Amino acid sequence: MAGERVLVIDDSPTITKVVQLVLTKAGYEVQTAPDGEAGLVAVRASRPDLILLDFVMPRMNGYQFCRELTADPKLRDIPVILMSAKGDQVGERFVKVMGIVDYITKPFSPEAITAVVQHTVGKYGPAGTVEEDPPSLVTGEDLSATDEADRTLARSTALAQLRTSITEALAAQVALSDPGVADDKAAAEAALISRIATAALDDATLTRILGAIDLRLLGDTAPGLRGDLRVVPLAEVLQLLDVQEQSGVLTVERSGARVDIYFRRGRVDQAMATGVPEEFLLGRFVLDAAVMQRADFEAFLESRTAQPRPTGQPRLIGQQLVKLGYLAEGDLKLCLVRQSSELIYEILRWRHGRFRFAAGAELPPSVIDAALGLDVEAVLMEGYRRVDEWHLIEHAIDNFDIVFLRNEDSVAQMGRGRLTREELAVLELVNGKNTVKEIIRKSRMGSFEVSKMLYRLLSIKLVRRRVLPVAV
Repeated sequence: MAGERVLVIDDSPTITKVVQLVLTKAGYEVQTAPDGEAGLVAVRASRPDLILLDFVMPRMNGYQFCRELTADPKLRDIPVILMSAKGDQVGERFVKVMGIVDYITKPFSPEAITAVVQHTVGKYGPAGTVEEDPPSLVTGEDLSATDEADRTLARSTALAQLRTSITEALAAQVALSDPGVADDKAAAEAALISRIATAALDDATLTRILGAIDLRLLGDTAPGLRGDLRVVPLAEVLQLLDVQEQSGVLTVERSGARVDIYFRRGRVDQAMATGVPEEFLLGRFVLDAAVMQRADFEAFLESRTAQPRPTGQPRLIGQQLVKLGYLAEGDLKLCLVRQSSELIYEILRWRHGRFRFAAGAELPPSVIDAALGLDVEAVLMEGYRRVDEWHLIEHAIDNFDIVFLRNEDSVAQMGRGRLTREELAVLELVNGKNTVKEIIRKSRMGSFEVSKMLYRLLSIKLVRRRVLPVAV
């Protein structure tokens, strides 16, 4: 049964945060550590029932950690699950070595990490001893549907995150109101604010406040859950709506761009947007999925432009394509899943903007028909992974107006056989004139995919950044 203590050791804050969220929702008590040394301290302070261990870490890697663990007779029987990236190629080789009983490859889904933890805890038991008859696996969905204790724990976690965000916002406002205050006085004021907020905003009070807000939410002008992304990260808002199994519309806006995320009982039925780049329009995903020929799609767009638009009725491309027989319902749904997911991945990167949630707002008929039912945890898992990759990419590609040149000698020496079709397409568009923005537009790919490919081409020195002459 859930409730066992799991220690997650990984140097990626993203991985530890997501795994902690997923396993806490499944009913486990989760601790985290940023590296092997801190992991050993945590193990000795409070013995876990299971350890999830990254392999590549600073200071002490996974192998060194296991060696230290098995050297201690009191700790050597704790089961360890290795978490490794696809390129590590260490998973199978280390299973059944130094306490490692299983492994999982990154990136993994919430269902996968929950299943492997449940299986391992069921097999080895809370004391680290093998059971004769391992219990059957229970999915995370079954747990959330049948175990009220799991729901209560997940709700408390979300409320704690909200309480922390409010406390930090109050402390920041006090600091701004008196920037000349001494450091020791500022620390004392921050501690006082924290104590007051913790005492005043207990779980019962927050639940009562949120409940009252939900009852009054009648539309965009009504008071409700709203805020600034610089204060409350979008991921925390999505997690809260997921945990509370909310239904309604979450609107996120920034610089003329708007994304509406339609929730039904904590799941995303669809995301729709206005004012976003062309790469997020449905046509891109229809062509990417190869469910329609480009010539047919362009002919459809031309005929659609020529037709008068019915007054007061939206002209949704997807519905029209199905009605005219270009797409099957199943194909359209797959494209909508990809489009909605990509929109959420994109706005997870927004460092500023505003959000508001209209609980109980009526969903458009097209959203009700789509009923995508996207799992928020799975979307966040991939979104966090992309945010991590973007952080690396942005060091080399800091804006989309820069221009790259091909290193023709390196391309000739390496050959093109080692590149994927998409990488070759991007490489052909690198000509010393096209900006990154133009490469994205001409390739008809997403900005994340193109930037990732350019980053790889840079790392293997097939392209280089064009240096503009300095004006004298």
